[in-house]
Parts: sequence; structure tokens; C-alpha cells
Amino acid sequence: MSFLSDIKDYPWTSLLAGILPSRIAARLPERFQAPSSQIVPPASVAGRALTVVIAIMTFLACLTAGGVYMVHQSASAWVDDIASEITIELNPLNTADVEKKMTLVALFLAKQPGVTRVTPMSADDSAKLLEPWLGSTAALSALPVPRLIAVEIDRSNPPDMKVIESALNQNFEGVTLDDHRRWQSEIKTITRSTALGGIVVLGLVAAATVAVIISATRSAMATNRGIIEVLHFVGANDRFISSEFERHFLGLGVRAGLAGALAAAVTFLLLPFLLHLLGGGAVTEAETRRLLGTGELDIWGYLLLVVIVVVVAALCTITSRLGVFRVLKSYA
Repeated sequence: MSFLSDIKDYPWTSLLAGILPSRIAARLPERFQAPSSQIVPPASVAGRALTVVIAIMTFLACLTAGGVYMVHQSASAWVDDIASEITIELNPLNTADVEKKMTLVALFLAKQPGVTRVTPMSADDSAKLLEPWLGSTAALSALPVPRLIAVEIDRSNPPDMKVIESALNQNFEGVTLDDHRRWQSEIKTITRSTALGGIVVLGLVAAATVAVIISATRSAMATNRGIIEVLHFVGANDRFISSEFERHFLGLGVRAGLAGALAAAVTFLLLPFLLHLLGGGAVTEAETRRLLGTGELDIWGYLLLVVIVVVVAALCTITSRLGVFRVLKSYA
């Protein structure tokens, strides 16, 4: 309840004066100026170096969370695309008339329940799939490149893959069905690994932020020891003294968090341009886009950055509270 009361009673209008440079902040209307009746001097707690450090921590946390979010969104879209399609592969060896066999297999698949569309791919289409790795060369026409048939399935009423595979093996020779389950499993494994790595990075950032706040709290308490002793002498309790420091660190966390999140948002806005600029070729750029999608955050991604700002502010406030109470106990 005390944390919520600090949020309610905090002079939020003064945050703008804390974010802007002092010369610009001095020109703001009076209601945006920081109150001058604070017991603990703001300059002794919210130093510029501490603000910069927390802003950098927030920036790194936002980059990590946004990157993991983009990978998750891209992987989910990729899995959905793979799950809605199967691939039939025809071995061109020992086949007298591949085109005729392609037509027969395509007609057979079109009659199966749960199949919505069958698209036989030409030899040129199959060769183009290999161009990113083998390049465009006339030697591809001499290679026994497998022929492919793309089959879209009804995800609401999918067919029985085992029945279709068994029927294909009985009626056609050299035909293989790939339902992409292996790819789905690998994509999900990569996504989980990326999420785990992001959680580890966020945990390290949070631990570093807590350590910085604890150090800053002890330094502020030592600097203002005379003020604290006077407050104790006139009857102020530990909760009152703690609230004065909590308000400082709450504002500090919001200001630094907003600065870091804004820098991260600008980075994500420029990310598509950076991907194009540092693509390293068509293949690298294509693979990067498969991993990160378009490289743009949606509205939910930017809301995630706002959540990180809230978490950073709460972390600063709670850590400062615990640190102040611990120091006050040592004074006693």
C-alpha cells in the first residue's frame, strides 16, 4: 500500500522538468517545476551519472525484450505457415515421364479430404529454390533436382497424414510426403532458447540495476546523515524518512526508464533500414528477415517497452525502500 501511495502522491508534473535540460526546464510553467519543499535535496540523490546508468540498463532491457518479442512473433507466423502446408517430393530418377506423374499425383491429392489446394511446381521453380545456396547456373538443369508439389490443408479439418502417405506409397513409386513437423519442432526449440536467453539477460540487467540503486541509496544516506539525524530528533519515523528517498528514486526510475525506452523505440523504428543497410547480400538479408520478420515492432511490442519502464520505476522504488530501512537500522 505504501508503494501505491507513493505513486499517487508523487508530483508527476515535475517529471518533465527532470527529463529536459535545466535551461529548457527553467522556462516551463510553474506547475511543471519541481517542488522546492523537499526535505532531501534532489541533487544529492538523483545524480546525472545514476540516471544515465539506469537509462542504459533500461535501453538494454528494452532491446532484449523487443528482440525476443520479434523473434517469437516471426517464429509463430512461420510455424502457422508451415502447419498449413505439406510438401510432396517426387524423385526424378527412374521415372520415364515426370510431368505425367506430377499430374497424376496432383489429381490424387486434390481428391483427398482436408486438402484445399494443390500446386505442382515446375522444374524452374524447384531450381529457383536452390539458387540462394548454389547460385544461378546452367548446371542446375543437369542435376536430378526433385520435383515438388505444394499442398495447402484445411487447418480446421486437417487430413490424416498417415493415410495420405500410405496411399501415395501404394499407388506411386518414389514419392515422399513431408509434413514439416521436424521444422516446427526446431523452430519452437529455437524460440524457447531465444526466450530463455532473453530472460537471463533481463535478470542480469535487473540485478545490475538493483546493485546500482543500493549503492546510490547508501551514498545518499551517508551524504544526508545530518538531515536524517535532525529528522529523528524532531520525531520523524523511519517510514517518513524512507518515503522522501522513495519519491526521489521513483522519479529517477521513470525519467531514466523513459529515456532508455525512447532510445530503444527509435532503434526499432530504424531497424528495417539498418537490416537493409547491413544485410550483407540477398541471402543474409532474407535469412535475417525470416528470423526477425520485417524488423518492426507492432503496438503490443511498444506497449511491452512501456511495461519495462514501469518495472524499472518499481524496481528503483522498492530497492531504495529496502536499502533505506537497512541503513536506518544500522543508524539505530
